Amino acid sequence: MGASSGDNSVGHGVPELVLELNGRTWTLDPSRQYTLGRDPQGDVAIDDARVSWRHATISWGGRSWVIEDHGSTNGTFVQGQRIHQMEIGPGSTLHLGNATDGPRVNLSGSASGAAVPAAQQQAQQQAQQQAHPQQAPAQQPHAAPQGGGPGWAHNAPQQQVPAQQGWQQPQQAQKIPPQQGPGGVAGAPPVYGDRSPTTFHQLALGRVMRIGRALENELVVSDLQVSRLHAEFHATPDGRYEIRDLGSHNGTYVNGMPIAKGGSALLGPNDIVGVGHSTFRLVGDRLEEFVDTGEVSFSARHLTVTVDGGKDILKDVSFGVPEKSLIAVIGPSGSGKSTLLKALTGYRPANKGDVLYDNRNLYKQFAELRQRIGLVPQDDILHKELTVKKALKYAAKLRFPSDTSEQEREQRIDEVLRELKLDIHKEKKVTSLSGGQRKRVSVALELLTKPSLIFLDEPTSGLDPGMDRDVMQLLRGLADDGRTVLVVTHSVAELAICDKLLVMAPGGSVAYFGPPEEALNFFGYSTWADVFSAFENYRDYDWAGRWKGSQHYQMYAADIDAVAAQSVHMPPPQAMKPPKPQGWGSQLWTLIRRYTSVIASDKGFLGLMVILPAVLGVVSTVIPADFGLGPPKPPSRFNGDAGTIMLILAVGMCFSGAANSVRELIKERVIYERERATGLSRSAYLMSKVIVLGVVTAIQGVIICAIGFIPRDLPAEGLMMPPAVELCIVIIGLGFTSMMFGLVISSLVKTAEKTMPLLVMFAIVQVVFTGILFQVYGSPGLEQFAWLMPSRWAIAGAGSTLDLAHLMPPWDQAHPNDLDPLWEHSVSQWGINLAILIALGVICGFAVARLLRRHEPEVMRK
Repeated sequence: MGASSGDNSVGHGVPELVLELNGRTWTLDPSRQYTLGRDPQGDVAIDDARVSWRHATISWGGRSWVIEDHGSTNGTFVQGQRIHQMEIGPGSTLHLGNATDGPRVNLSGSASGAAVPAAQQQAQQQAQQQAHPQQAPAQQPHAAPQGGGPGWAHNAPQQQVPAQQGWQQPQQAQKIPPQQGPGGVAGAPPVYGDRSPTTFHQLALGRVMRIGRALENELVVSDLQVSRLHAEFHATPDGRYEIRDLGSHNGTYVNGMPIAKGGSALLGPNDIVGVGHSTFRLVGDRLEEFVDTGEVSFSARHLTVTVDGGKDILKDVSFGVPEKSLIAVIGPSGSGKSTLLKALTGYRPANKGDVLYDNRNLYKQFAELRQRIGLVPQDDILHKELTVKKALKYAAKLRFPSDTSEQEREQRIDEVLRELKLDIHKEKKVTSLSGGQRKRVSVALELLTKPSLIFLDEPTSGLDPGMDRDVMQLLRGLADDGRTVLVVTHSVAELAICDKLLVMAPGGSVAYFGPPEEALNFFGYSTWADVFSAFENYRDYDWAGRWKGSQHYQMYAADIDAVAAQSVHMPPPQAMKPPKPQGWGSQLWTLIRRYTSVIASDKGFLGLMVILPAVLGVVSTVIPADFGLGPPKPPSRFNGDAGTIMLILAVGMCFSGAANSVRELIKERVIYERERATGLSRSAYLMSKVIVLGVVTAIQGVIICAIGFIPRDLPAEGLMMPPAVELCIVIIGLGFTSMMFGLVISSLVKTAEKTMPLLVMFAIVQVVFTGILFQVYGSPGLEQFAWLMPSRWAIAGAGSTLDLAHLMPPWDQAHPNDLDPLWEHSVSQWGINLAILIALGVICGFAVARLLRRHEPEVMRK
């Protein structure tokens, strides 16, 4: 190092610059760029959680040395002011991640240490204040600095570092200078905290700029969440700009709120337009574009969830994490982990507090931001009967816009499979994979849409220690690749792999947040078993108070917690409801195809579908044919077995129809919950079940009728059609309505094990109220209750065709003309019976649609 800046230069008069950090020094070469960040492969590696992976770069700008912040989460600071791009030189001091105590970078030359005149310091501060007139302290979590200990002062006073005598004071410059114009104002607030735009585009007056995935757009966005022709910017006659949606599938958003499909919205100076993973802002006649590449920060502030009765099940939870982090959440049962997960994802917004997605309010902008959040529930969210690739194919079909080509979807699926090392398993059925591999497939489904935030609920539940480690290493890799990952887990074996650990105490409060390696020491125990025992033994202890009174709290959560708690004011439900990526008809067709594939791949179900009605039909033939449905043999006036045969066939069809559907909703509940959050139509989902199961039930009805009626002597003529056809229609109608009752049962129960007892009970009740075993009509109360039973109307329809009122012996021998009015041998009565039977099924359909709402994210309920 030379004695003076005049003598010491590095090539062509470039001032020498020496960087000093944590006792190490680097002499910078002006011919290359230097990267500062957490990346171990970077030029200056900084092991501090507040520093981003690729935080900033220093390079020679031709006139001076320049530092450029690359959209870091926690910022780069000079003399307490956050900067984007700035000229620096010997004597400058930088703080990374925090203005006061972040890692400190000293820059020196041949005569470092000389004082800067006070006038120059004042001029620099004034310039910085003009560049950031509304600069607020960053509300980000703090990590302990290297060597931090009990004596570390969190709020240490800012140190004024003297600059080299004679060095020209650096002038701060925005990467893209804001300009005054019709579409924006100078100093417009940044979109993502203080991030610099990814790129910018020039808007010409009178010219339309169209946005979309297709190459013919003026602004091409390579994002499968974006439609081929998505939206367009254009100038209005008064010189302002507006954004027009071009019928996009995933919607166009202004300040997080969706605009009507095909509608438009005028843009003000600070309005933000969201299209897929890109966000745009007009500043003058420039269009700034910010691309969400996944490196986003995430924080929760004072989250409180209150249930009926005023009880708080989540109490004042605050924490924050920088980009590319892996966070584990642990705690005993009843500590609110599941409630916290729903609050963080927006599934069940908190009653108080905010969730910030890179400084954007998730609750208020849920419709837009929900596309950037992935959630992997504890149970698998794929149909196990399908192969890995086919399951992902249908998921991609539902989640991507309908104008996405088959080739585009296939390409994205293959990318995800390669990333998660599942390409060698893509032709295997999901059910044949190991537990860890199935969890990878669930993660793969969420990665299709490139989420920036991924939440996982108990991903290692039921896995052996080896698979537990594999799954956690997978999550570590996802975070390192540029995502923020939060995992709720009971396993404590692999916590050291995480960046931060959140420990929840009984009652839903925070007991600890910080590095996992410091957690046991914080609690004063040697094992997590001891910690959890302490939670159980001292449930009334103020764990949250102990945490907030600790030094760890000051280091890792005080800044986040400093913002006062606010009640959540949610936008109107229509504004929060995300648009459907597919039209209703397209969703229905995809769901029908998927459900058909699931059934076709389940050989056991296919066999049972044929065997069950065949067996029930054969059972009805046990009754001697001499006493069939035809005219009675002399000298008998009546055919007493006709009603018994119909009873067996009807009850068999009831059981068969209900058995088809009684498990269908409960076994797919987790899948439905997740897909509903991504824009699945409730009615399309239900209709796909009704159509596919309806076809299956109709086939079964034909089988059971063919076997039951072929050996019988039926009347020569029916009311409108051959009697076999009329009877078959009634039996199929009974099967359809019973199938709908099965869906009601499936939507009511909480576990699949409860469906079988309810199925048996349903079938037995149908036997009782057919009107065959005893007289139902003319019994007040009993007759009216029987009207709710599908078997009552099915037997009535068969009775009208067969004239059972006269074919069967009368219930009252003294009054032989006292006949069941529903069995009247007429076309009108047969039609009424069938219409009411079908109407019962339709009513059940509406009931199922209402019951499905209980299993949807709260923001999706109408």
